Amino acid sequence: MGLFDNNSNIKSGVKPEASQSTSFVAPKTMDINEVSRLALGSRFTGDLVLDHDIRIDGTFEGRLFCGSRVVVGDKAVVNGEVYSTVVDFGGTMEHGKFFVKDTLTLQSGCKVKGDLNFHRLQVEIGAIYSGACQMIGENEFNQASLALKTELKKPLPKPETKE
Repeated sequence: MGLFDNNSNIKSGVKPEASQSTSFVAPKTMDINEVSRLALGSRFTGDLVLDHDIRIDGTFEGRLFCGSRVVVGDKAVVNGEVYSTVVDFGGTMEHGKFFVKDTLTLQSGCKVKGDLNFHRLQVEIGAIYSGACQMIGENEFNQASLALKTELKKPLPKPETKE
Protein backbone atom coordinates (compact mmCIF):
# COMPACT_ATOMS: atom_id res chain seq x y z
CA MET A 1 0.00 0.00 0.00
CA GLY A 2 1.37 3.41 -0.89
CA LEU A 3 0.74 6.87 0.45
CA PHE A 4 0.77 10.17 -1.41
CA ASP A 5 2.49 13.21 -0.04
CA ASN A 6 1.49 16.81 -0.73
CA ASN A 7 3.55 16.74 -3.94
CA SER A 8 1.65 13.65 -5.20
CA ASN A 9 4.76 11.45 -4.89
CA ILE A 10 4.22 7.85 -3.89
CA LYS A 11 5.83 6.73 -0.66
CA SER A 12 5.84 2.95 -0.57
CA GLY A 13 5.82 1.05 2.67
CA VAL A 14 6.05 4.15 4.86
CA LYS A 15 3.89 4.31 7.94
CA PRO A 16 2.14 7.67 8.25
CA GLU A 17 3.35 10.06 10.89
CA ALA A 18 0.96 11.09 13.66
CA SER A 19 0.29 14.40 11.90
CA GLN A 20 -0.68 12.70 8.62
CA SER A 21 -4.31 11.81 8.09
CA THR A 22 -5.07 8.15 7.54
CA SER A 23 -8.83 8.47 7.38
CA PHE A 24 -10.62 7.11 4.35
CA VAL A 25 -14.01 8.30 3.20
CA ALA A 26 -15.80 5.63 1.24
CA PRO A 27 -17.68 6.80 -1.83
CA LYS A 28 -21.44 7.03 -1.45
CA THR A 29 -22.99 3.72 -2.41
CA MET A 30 -25.71 3.98 -5.01
CA ASP A 31 -29.07 2.50 -4.15
CA ILE A 32 -30.60 0.95 -7.27
CA ASN A 33 -33.92 2.54 -6.27
CA GLU A 34 -32.33 5.99 -6.57
CA VAL A 35 -31.72 5.60 -10.33
CA SER A 36 -34.63 6.13 -12.70
CA ARG A 37 -34.60 4.44 -16.07
CA LEU A 38 -36.26 4.96 -19.42
CA ALA A 39 -35.58 1.62 -21.09
CA LEU A 40 -34.98 0.92 -24.78
CA GLY A 41 -38.35 0.83 -26.54
CA SER A 42 -39.94 3.21 -24.01
CA ARG A 43 -41.11 6.72 -24.85
CA PHE A 44 -41.71 9.68 -22.53
CA THR A 45 -43.18 13.03 -23.59
CA GLY A 46 -43.53 15.90 -21.14
CA ASP A 47 -41.77 17.42 -18.14
CA LEU A 48 -39.73 15.35 -15.70
CA VAL A 49 -38.12 16.46 -12.41
CA LEU A 50 -35.64 14.23 -10.57
CA ASP A 51 -33.30 14.70 -7.63
CA HIS A 52 -31.41 11.49 -8.40
CA ASP A 53 -29.70 9.89 -11.44
CA ILE A 54 -31.50 8.80 -14.60
CA ARG A 55 -30.42 6.58 -17.46
CA ILE A 56 -32.21 7.05 -20.79
CA ASP A 57 -32.07 4.32 -23.43
CA GLY A 58 -35.48 5.02 -24.98
CA THR A 59 -36.99 8.22 -26.40
CA PHE A 60 -37.43 11.37 -24.32
CA GLU A 61 -39.16 14.51 -25.61
CA GLY A 62 -39.74 17.47 -23.33
CA ARG A 63 -38.01 19.15 -20.43
CA LEU A 64 -35.87 17.30 -17.92
CA PHE A 65 -34.55 18.77 -14.67
CA CYS A 66 -32.18 16.41 -12.90
CA GLY A 67 -30.37 17.40 -9.70
CA SER A 68 -27.72 14.75 -10.28
CA ARG A 69 -26.51 12.82 -13.37
CA VAL A 70 -28.15 12.07 -16.70
CA VAL A 71 -26.73 9.16 -18.71
CA VAL A 72 -28.00 8.78 -22.27
CA GLY A 73 -27.28 5.48 -24.04
CA ASP A 74 -26.16 5.11 -27.65
CA LYS A 75 -29.61 4.07 -28.97
CA ALA A 76 -31.52 6.79 -27.10
CA VAL A 77 -33.18 9.84 -28.68
CA VAL A 78 -33.55 13.00 -26.59
CA ASN A 79 -35.26 16.16 -27.87
CA GLY A 80 -36.00 19.18 -25.71
CA GLU A 81 -34.24 20.82 -22.79
CA VAL A 82 -31.98 19.00 -20.35
CA TYR A 83 -30.92 20.70 -17.08
CA SER A 84 -28.54 18.64 -14.94
CA THR A 85 -25.40 18.68 -12.84
CA VAL A 86 -23.62 16.12 -15.06
CA VAL A 87 -24.59 14.68 -18.47
CA ASP A 88 -22.96 11.72 -20.24
CA PHE A 89 -24.52 11.78 -23.71
CA GLY A 90 -24.16 8.90 -26.15
CA GLY A 91 -27.40 9.09 -28.12
CA THR A 92 -29.06 11.37 -30.66
CA MET A 93 -30.51 14.85 -30.17
CA GLU A 94 -32.27 16.25 -33.25
CA HIS A 95 -33.16 19.56 -31.56
CA GLY A 96 -32.70 20.84 -28.05
CA LYS A 97 -30.59 22.50 -25.39
CA PHE A 98 -28.30 21.35 -22.61
CA PHE A 99 -27.74 23.37 -19.43
CA VAL A 100 -25.08 21.53 -17.42
CA LYS A 101 -23.87 22.82 -14.07
CA ASP A 102 -20.63 20.81 -14.19
CA THR A 103 -19.50 18.42 -16.96
CA LEU A 104 -21.13 17.57 -20.29
CA THR A 105 -19.54 14.59 -22.04
CA LEU A 106 -20.33 13.94 -25.71
CA GLN A 107 -19.46 10.30 -26.22
CA SER A 108 -18.08 8.76 -29.39
CA GLY A 109 -20.89 8.03 -31.83
CA CYS A 110 -23.38 10.57 -30.45
CA LYS A 111 -25.14 13.04 -32.74
CA VAL A 112 -26.24 16.39 -31.29
CA LYS A 113 -28.05 19.27 -33.00
CA GLY A 114 -28.67 21.86 -30.33
CA ASP A 115 -27.24 24.43 -27.98
CA LEU A 116 -24.71 23.45 -25.33
CA ASN A 117 -24.37 25.43 -22.08
CA PHE A 118 -21.89 23.88 -19.66
CA HIS A 119 -19.14 24.52 -17.12
CA ARG A 120 -16.86 21.81 -18.55
CA LEU A 121 -17.06 20.02 -21.89
CA GLN A 122 -15.51 16.69 -22.83
CA VAL A 123 -15.84 15.59 -26.46
CA GLU A 124 -14.72 12.11 -27.45
CA ILE A 125 -13.36 11.39 -30.92
CA GLY A 126 -16.28 10.38 -33.14
CA ALA A 127 -18.90 12.61 -31.50
CA ILE A 128 -20.87 14.79 -33.95
CA TYR A 129 -22.13 18.19 -32.84
CA SER A 130 -23.85 21.14 -34.55
CA GLY A 131 -25.08 24.23 -32.69
CA ALA A 132 -24.12 27.03 -30.33
CA CYS A 133 -21.68 26.35 -27.54
CA GLN A 134 -21.21 28.42 -24.35
CA MET A 135 -19.32 27.98 -21.09
CA ILE A 136 -21.38 28.97 -18.06
CA GLY A 137 -20.74 29.20 -14.34
CA GLU A 138 -22.92 28.11 -11.46
CA ASN A 139 -24.72 31.48 -11.34
CA GLU A 140 -25.67 31.28 -15.03
CA PHE A 141 -26.87 27.69 -14.56
CA ASN A 142 -28.96 28.66 -11.54
CA GLN A 143 -30.48 31.61 -13.39
CA ALA A 144 -31.31 29.50 -16.46
CA SER A 145 -32.83 26.69 -14.43
CA LEU A 146 -34.64 28.70 -11.73
CA ALA A 147 -37.82 29.47 -13.66
CA LEU A 148 -38.08 25.94 -15.02
CA LYS A 149 -37.36 24.34 -11.64
CA THR A 150 -39.99 26.52 -9.97
CA GLU A 151 -42.58 25.74 -12.64
CA LEU A 152 -41.90 22.01 -12.68
CA LYS A 153 -41.89 21.59 -8.89
CA LYS A 154 -45.35 23.12 -8.42
CA PRO A 155 -47.79 20.56 -7.07
CA LEU A 156 -50.13 19.05 -9.60
CA PRO A 157 -53.77 20.11 -9.35
CA LYS A 158 -56.01 17.65 -7.56
CA PRO A 159 -58.31 15.74 -9.89
CA GLU A 160 -61.93 16.76 -9.76
CA THR A 161 -64.18 14.30 -8.02
CA LYS A 162 -67.69 13.46 -9.17
CA GLU A 163 -70.33 13.66 -6.51
